[in-house]
Amino acid sequence: MGQLKILKAALIGSWILGATLWAASSSFSKPADTDKTPATANYNADDYVGTETCKSCHEDHFVSFAKTAHAKLEKAGWKAERQGCESCHGPGKAHVEGGGDKSKIRTFENESPKQISENCLECHAGKEEHNSYRRGEHWRNDVGCIDCHSPHLTTRDKVAGPLTPASDAPSSLQSITRFPSHSADLPPQRMLIKPQPQLCLTCHNETKAQFTQPFHHKVLEGAMNCSDCHNPHGGFEQKQTRLNTGADAACVKCHSDKQGPFVFEHAPLKVEGCTACHTPHGANNPKMLKRNEVRQLCLECHTNTSTLSEGTPGTPSFHNLATARFQNCTICHVKIHGSNTHPFFFR
Repeated sequence: MGQLKILKAALIGSWILGATLWAASSSFSKPADTDKTPATANYNADDYVGTETCKSCHEDHFVSFAKTAHAKLEKAGWKAERQGCESCHGPGKAHVEGGGDKSKIRTFENESPKQISENCLECHAGKEEHNSYRRGEHWRNDVGCIDCHSPHLTTRDKVAGPLTPASDAPSSLQSITRFPSHSADLPPQRMLIKPQPQLCLTCHNETKAQFTQPFHHKVLEGAMNCSDCHNPHGGFEQKQTRLNTGADAACVKCHSDKQGPFVFEHAPLKVEGCTACHTPHGANNPKMLKRNEVRQLCLECHTNTSTLSEGTPGTPSFHNLATARFQNCTICHVKIHGSNTHPFFFR
């Protein structure tokens, strides 16, 4: 009888916990400060006047918008309320009949970044790239979609918006190799207001110094982008790194020979990841190591006085670290990321 009471209490407790988590997730998925806006309300088809009508007053925006990916939705066969200007600004019939009255249409002027982003997520949510946006750092810090993307502009013509030509950017943020330098004159991808990394370094300027270290990932040179490793639209990991398929997925995408699985795994690599030994953006040390000598990294764990964890092997007694012979661990332990032949990571 007592066991039945315990079981009943456990079931009730689990039901209460499940209901609480469901309520929390519901309130999280739809923030309280985003009310229904004119663009998302229910309207009749007659309330939509079409993008061509907008052209009569907003010709500059129309010409630029016609070159964007959003303008291609009409050819894709989307329904009218999800095409053109009115897909974001709401139906324009009342706005036109009111002689351009701004109160009759959504202008986004007095809306918060979260409210503006909610409008974008009505179409862009649900995909892997964007479905974690509300749990990302940009959302929490009120960085909205249009702080990085321009819904109207994809060219460098200064017809509207904050788009900055590459020639106006600081020389330290321009690509230095031939092809990226030429490609910097092309419109930014993904309707960004600036090319990467100029856009990211506008806020994350602390990483610029790291990318100028002697050993670094070739971001400023144009060989890769910040978004190759980070998902700017959110994620579950620190720094919004792209860890969709396990630890250090962003690293092994290029450094595939370090991925494994190996017969003999190096535990720090699997538990702590690449950043246990490497500084990802740049460093003064070769291979972007955290220490200027390899043995300094090894001895942080492999020392006879180590208390980090049980089972961590110390250095053998015949390893006299005062002699040059034993001062470079990777002369012998060459397969330090993992080995298929030897438990001590020999060749």
